[in-house]
Amino acid sequence: MRLFARRFAFEFPRPALVMGIVNLVADSFSGDGITEIDAALAHAHELVAQGADIVDIGAESARTNRGALPASEEAAQLVRFIERWDVNVPLSINTWRPEVARIALAAGGDILNDIGGLPTDENARICAETDTALLIMHTVGTPKVPHTHVGYADVMQSLGEFFAEKIALAESVGVPRDAIVLDPGIDFAKQRDDNLRIYRELELLHRFRRPVLLPVSRKTVIGDVLGLPPAERDAGTVSCITAGFLRGAQIFRVHNVRAAVQSLRMLEAVENKSAAGPKTGGA
Repeated sequence: MRLFARRFAFEFPRPALVMGIVNLVADSFSGDGITEIDAALAHAHELVAQGADIVDIGAESARTNRGALPASEEAAQLVRFIERWDVNVPLSINTWRPEVARIALAAGGDILNDIGGLPTDENARICAETDTALLIMHTVGTPKVPHTHVGYADVMQSLGEFFAEKIALAESVGVPRDAIVLDPGIDFAKQRDDNLRIYRELELLHRFRRPVLLPVSRKTVIGDVLGLPPAERDAGTVSCITAGFLRGAQIFRVHNVRAAVQSLRMLEAVENKSAAGPKTGGA
């Protein structure tokens, strides 16, 4: 199984990939937002030095306590970062708005992290046109709106039906299957027990033969279980990394890259998977 993202290619099986988070916003839920571009670039360089294989940048918070920024403001902040990115590591653009995705990918992004659940084919078309990878996240409803009321008769069945539909949609407009990543959307339109079941039954998503990304870092479900605020959830995050790794997740999106890399390399050594392949490579 391969993942192509513009000039980058990853071959699986291989050591798990770590996606480091850079929040170009003032109100990140975890309190790590950086709005000044020099500081954000320095932080991104540090994440790569700690072992990040991918850097995920977002200029709009998923928090629901305010409305969305104007698309022009979100896009401009992303472009300011992208234009100065000088490291041979793929950039993932975290947005759901096509008008923002088009501008950011034109500036040089390699992956579109669509946190809106691909409601139409527009973001997929943009990825097809730009040869960028498409990360499809499961969610229900519009971003920036609380979905604490959402329930599922069977959350894993819902994920399976969702991904079958969205993969077909993306492929129908020209996105190669080798350019698609799946994200079960931990915490997005899901309740505590839904999230825990996804961790337990993650293997059910492998039938799509696409890399699975787990956004494990400092999630609300960790706070629900442990009663801790976001800044104190790194140990819980490592536990979620372990659960996901043992059930076959290939990419982990985290704030604390050093802890994630160390835990994954140790898990790979214990499971005798540390020699699964090269770290990364340009296509």
